[in-house]
Amino acid sequence: MIWFTSDLRKTNPMDRSNGHKSERFLLWVDGIGGYWVCLRDEVVLGQAGASAKTDVPILGDVSGRHARIRRDGEGYLIEAFREVRVDGRRVEHVAMLNHGCRVQLGDAVRLLFRRPHALSATARLDFLSHHRTEPTVDAILLMADTCVLGPRPHSHVVCRDWASEVVLYRHEGQLYLRSPGRLEIDGIHVNDRGPIGLDSRVVGPHFSLSLEAL
Repeated sequence: MIWFTSDLRKTNPMDRSNGHKSERFLLWVDGIGGYWVCLRDEVVLGQAGASAKTDVPILGDVSGRHARIRRDGEGYLIEAFREVRVDGRRVEHVAMLNHGCRVQLGDAVRLLFRRPHALSATARLDFLSHHRTEPTVDAILLMADTCVLGPRPHSHVVCRDWASEVVLYRHEGQLYLRSPGRLEIDGIHVNDRGPIGLDSRVVGPHFSLSLEAL
């Protein structure tokens, strides 16, 4: 049985205080690392600090709007605005992204695209080159309906010492967290699951994590 207070029930983490829907946040997992989470079906990769809208700002020699990755059903496509290569082949316009693809933006920025969990459409981008996002994180998560953190190799975020999985998931425009046992979300105790916000702090029996709005 789920229990939470009426104040927590009213929280809508997908909205900023000004009423605009937020599409990105930082996920800080204590003892594990930081992750840039994108919620949109389409994200633009480009240079950090560029005036053009960039969903994933990269500190590197790339254009302000260098490429766009979009989730199309259960698959992913990359659209090239500037020079993009997938597994060494130049993308003239659009190319499919499969698990294990190596993506190169410009001359030097190199990324690994993965779909680690067979039951989730969420994908992960890891830097193979020395480049990073601004602010710096360990990986980029292109979150579909679920994002799995846990001890198994197929988790989107592998946490080897955890006793069980923690799942972030979306339902009717609301972001939730699910994990076995009693949780504390922003100082409020819940059983097994509860809604979370873009500045939430969550503590469980074997883990702790924070979200930070962008």
